Amino acid sequence: SRLVGLSAWLKVMRYGDGGGLNQAARVRREQVRREAAGLFAQGVTPVEVAKRLEVSEKSAYVWRKLWRAGGADALVSKGAPGPDPRLSDAQLVKLKARLELGPVAAGYGEDQRWTLARIRTLIGAMFKVRVSVTTTWEAMRRIGYSAQMPTHRAIERDEEAIARWRRYQWPAVKESRAG
Repeated sequence: SRLVGLSAWLKVMRYGDGGGLNQAARVRREQVRREAAGLFAQGVTPVEVAKRLEVSEKSAYVWRKLWRAGGADALVSKGAPGPDPRLSDAQLVKLKARLELGPVAAGYGEDQRWTLARIRTLIGAMFKVRVSVTTTWEAMRRIGYSAQMPTHRAIERDEEAIARWRRYQWPAVKESRAG
């Protein structure tokens, strides 16, 4: 019952309930502001808009002021907070294509791993721009990479051996652990 209450609460979480730096959250927040614009057009007060949309009264008053000055378009999201990214979307597409070729294609023959330092060097060579390790990590995150999840399997991986082990040896190991 407690879990059901929590999931119901999460479904009604709205604008001011924390978080929301990703694109999906910005889209959701913009939809809430557009709903507010529609309500203002109907003559609904900011206090009532705040109650209906489950946002703060302060936000509702700010939105109404913006709406009065520029209409619904004045409530459009201004994008992610902070400075613009150092690498453009077009550069990220080129970087991702180059990363897909693997470290060997970039001259790293000793192992099959991309590190942030290597990617930072690659960015410098490709785009003639110096970036920090943090900026490199943000670029990697923007193109869908993560530190925990490699995009490719090891070259040495033997799928048949893994399947045999899972079928014949894992059940025996699992049984011995159960006791």
